Amino acid sequence: MPGFLPTDPSQPLRGVRALFAAHDWRSCPLGHPDTWPAELATAVRMALNSSFPMFVAWGPDLRFFYNDAYAVILGAKHPAALAQPFREIWAEIWSELVPIIDQALSNKSAFHEDLPLTVVRQGFPEQGYFTFSYSPLHDGTGAVAGMYCTVIETTSRVQSERRAAIELRLSNALRPLGSPDEVLATASALLAEELGLSRVTYAEVDDAGRAFTVRHQWNAGGAQELSRQVYPLDGFGPTIAALTRAGETLVAGDIDSDPRFVDCRTIFRAEGAAAVLTVPLMRGGRLAGFLSLNRAAPYHWLDADVRFTRETAERTWGALETARAQAELRAERDRSRYIFDTIGEGFGLADRNWTMLEMNAEGLRICRLTADQVIGRSHWELFPEVEGTEAGAMLHRAMNERVAGTVEHPLNPIDGREGWNEIRAYPTQDGGVAIFFREITDRKRAEEKLREADQRKDEFLAMLAHELRNPLAPISAAAMLLDMGSLNETRVRQSSAIIGRQVRHMTRLVDDLLDVSRVTRGLIELERVPLDVRGIVDEAIEQVRPQLAARRQRLALHYPSVPLVVEGDRARLVQVMSNLLGNAVKYTPEDRAIEVGAQAVDGKLVLVVRDEGIGMERELTERAFDLFTQAKRSSDRSQGGLGLGLALVRNLVELHGGTVTCASPGLGLGSTFTVTLPLASVLAPGAAQPIGEARPADGLRLLVVDDNVDAATTLALLLETAGHEVFIEHESLRALELARGARLDACLLDIGLPDIDGNELARRLRAQPETAHCILIAVSGYGQEQDRRTALAAGFNHHLVKPVEIEALDALLAQVRRGGASERRRA
Repeated sequence: MPGFLPTDPSQPLRGVRALFAAHDWRSCPLGHPDTWPAELATAVRMALNSSFPMFVAWGPDLRFFYNDAYAVILGAKHPAALAQPFREIWAEIWSELVPIIDQALSNKSAFHEDLPLTVVRQGFPEQGYFTFSYSPLHDGTGAVAGMYCTVIETTSRVQSERRAAIELRLSNALRPLGSPDEVLATASALLAEELGLSRVTYAEVDDAGRAFTVRHQWNAGGAQELSRQVYPLDGFGPTIAALTRAGETLVAGDIDSDPRFVDCRTIFRAEGAAAVLTVPLMRGGRLAGFLSLNRAAPYHWLDADVRFTRETAERTWGALETARAQAELRAERDRSRYIFDTIGEGFGLADRNWTMLEMNAEGLRICRLTADQVIGRSHWELFPEVEGTEAGAMLHRAMNERVAGTVEHPLNPIDGREGWNEIRAYPTQDGGVAIFFREITDRKRAEEKLREADQRKDEFLAMLAHELRNPLAPISAAAMLLDMGSLNETRVRQSSAIIGRQVRHMTRLVDDLLDVSRVTRGLIELERVPLDVRGIVDEAIEQVRPQLAARRQRLALHYPSVPLVVEGDRARLVQVMSNLLGNAVKYTPEDRAIEVGAQAVDGKLVLVVRDEGIGMERELTERAFDLFTQAKRSSDRSQGGLGLGLALVRNLVELHGGTVTCASPGLGLGSTFTVTLPLASVLAPGAAQPIGEARPADGLRLLVVDDNVDAATTLALLLETAGHEVFIEHESLRALELARGARLDACLLDIGLPDIDGNELARRLRAQPETAHCILIAVSGYGQEQDRRTALAAGFNHHLVKPVEIEALDALLAQVRRGGASERRRA
């Protein structure tokens, strides 16, 4: 339909637009789109090109046209819904939509906010909320012939607002309750009302974890109470018992189809439960109780339901503990002073006139007062600074309105140290208030650190997205140039070089991320050998030499006359030095100097990298090696980074038993990084000679197996260019059959194959005589050490990570060609 959907040839149709363009309009009663009335055609074009969910309904049976954003709302109904009658598409909510549709077809625009509609998702009816804006559409005569609509699903927002209101309602309802039974009854009723439950059960588990006792149950009208008061936990089968004891939330939408209930379906059926949600309550690593919700019919529990139930369970447990404590206080107040003197928080008791009657030892310690200074005096005389604050208002509410409350109160600085108290007040039966308080300064500081860490993480993720997007522009442009097919050889080489450089840049970013993950999880294994420090520094300098030359920076090296040898992993120590040197190059202006010095001090290697760069403020030097820490970025983005390099440096140095520090006199005065490592007692062997780049004259017979057609084809083209004979297969079983008669020298296998994976294919190739001694090379996107070990255990000789560096692959194949027989015997 070129007349209806004009497009740029370089931008192919996608999603619903592509489906629309390919539709067989001969079967549509409305005819071909090119024949549609102008208003209908305009509305459909607008919908298809909009990023907001939109649809158009036209004709006597309101044929349905929609865009990609609306396809998400349709779910499984897409793509069959295109050009079908509105009534058939939304049959389950048609009756609810009729008044809205009638208004639009009456030539009136309509707006409906947060309209509740029941939709079927994952086979279960579900309450959703939608905001609609309907407008009529006219045919060529001006008569209303259809409508178009912009729609936004607001289910998440509405549910969040409702749940927040219910949580507030629950907190307000639980706060004044002093009886445990009142707490359980109130919480159960609110849960049942919100989630449409047939039963809510609160149970407590004995100390041995063998049986539970039902302490409270709420049942919907007509539902029978549970048949027993005490149940053995193992009576529900080993699976349910183990999950509950482990503290795992049990979510089951239909017990009849859930295999975990095979041992206990009879029990649940007898109790009228078809859907179950159970939240264990753990205390001190032990199962102390649980809150269990039942529905009489199968039901799809939403993540929001599970989260809401967990939060309610914890809040109810806390309120229950508080209510029990209050009841115990009232009953034992005159005989329990010892208890209050041994609890880990302050406690004070004031009468209706605010005269202090009691304060325990912890409270006196926190307030830095004695009992004689407190007892018999007015609370407000003792603590005048609290009056007029949020804490003071809360205490007055507890006294005057008989409402319990909690508040966090900032303390006046003591010895120059700011602090916080958490204060809780509860009305007593005799008209006074009981006040609990404890210092929470350490917790508040920890929360502040978490917020700062979260902010650094967000900044890092934003920068990572920026850095990963940057290479995409030149890659995309170069790919488009190559796709044109009319470039001369020079332009082709330039485009290929651009793609190669940008892919290497992206690969370095991904490698840094993976290295950080491996190091922080302790998955790095060092291959320790004696190493001459000079060789490590020289190799690192080679990696940053192009940047040094581009910025015309001077590099000075200071080595002692004798070799300095450390025992370590060569690749990782080179990584440490290249990161430090790269950091110095990045933050040092052009035409300035960078120095590298090495010396032995008290049996340790001291390696120093000093620059004349922008320097650092003291606050940054203190956390320069923290993950995600970044310097300010310059306008050309040559400065600043992802906050990974120095974190990797510290972790790798510490893995080698050393330390790393940084120092700076201040902004504009340069920085100094110092690495200290233990010196080895043996000399380093001679440096290994690099593998020559010259290719042997005779080629190999190779098999490339990859289900990604483009990846397999490009790799084969590169190998053929190098003089090898290459066979390509995209399926494992076909590759296995081809390999039997191809007399192959080596196979390059992807791991993530769809039928049988690359590891299993390697095992089968090893098992058949024709390929038992063939060299097997894994070419995979899985690059962690465990992936490498798994591949070698499956029979691979070598493991390479995508994107493969062609130089490394050339060298590997050269080894296969030169020593093929011995290599196969070793395999």
